[in-house]
Formats: sequence, structure tokens, C-alpha cells
Amino acid sequence: MSNLVLILNVAVVLGLVVSAILAAELENLLSAVIALSITGLFAAAEFLILHAPDVAISEAAVGAALAPVILIVTLKKIGKGGSK
Repeated sequence: MSNLVLILNVAVVLGLVVSAILAAELENLLSAVIALSITGLFAAAEFLILHAPDVAISEAAVGAALAPVILIVTLKKIGKGGSK
């Protein structure tokens, strides 16, 4: 069972790093916000693996739901849903 947890942990951390790099490097702002939301989901999954469900719920609510919604509404209001 320990090897399975290790493999899952490595996969989640790898996904976290890849999605964070994508969020920083994407030219399209909406795509960057979506990648940032995925980063929040991976962070919440990592907190669950580390046995911190309260932090995972908070991260999922803020990092994967609330912050992207605020950013998407802001992009829509300023009219920059496309590239920089």
C-alpha cells in the first residue's frame, strides 16, 4: 500500500508543477486562469494525501472555485478574455 501512496503522491506533485508552469506561461489569459484552477485542485488533492482534509476543503473552495470565478469575471469586465 505504501508504494501506491508514493506513486499517487508523485503523480499529484507532478501535475501540480506542470499546471503551475502552464498557468505562468500561457498567453491566453482565460486558459491561464483555468490552469491556475487546476493547480488549486492538485494542491487540494495533495493536502488530502497528507491527511489534512480541512485544508484540502479550504484550498478546493478558494483555489479551485472562488479565485478563478473572480478572475474570469474580472477578465470579462475589462474585456480581455483573449491573449495579453
